[in-house]
Amino acid sequence: MTLSSHTLREQHCRPCHEGMPSLGPDESRPLLAHVPGWILEGTIGFEIYRQFWFEDFIQSMAFANAVARIAQEQDHHPEIVVGFGRCLVRLSTRAVGGVTENDFICAARINALVEP
Repeated sequence: MTLSSHTLREQHCRPCHEGMPSLGPDESRPLLAHVPGWILEGTIGFEIYRQFWFEDFIQSMAFANAVARIAQEQDHHPEIVVGFGRCLVRLSTRAVGGVTENDFICAARINALVEP
């Protein structure tokens, strides 16, 4: 099966105790290509993040609440920072100290909130 953002958003996060490996930059870049707008950052433990822009604080909060629903459904919880007209979402897997496929699944699901 060919990987795409649509394929990622259809997947579900796996529990971290199932031996999920932490991904380095070389393994992360192909997945990152399928979640437009997300940035890989870090030197030891990696994370991905994206800032979303909105018209006002109410829209930012509505988006943050939609992200929270996805996080709860997937049992994979990001850091969310809300400000006037913006929402910053940071994803990493604390259990492995870096990014995993779960982070990219959540990123694809979050992107689906604002993209067709």
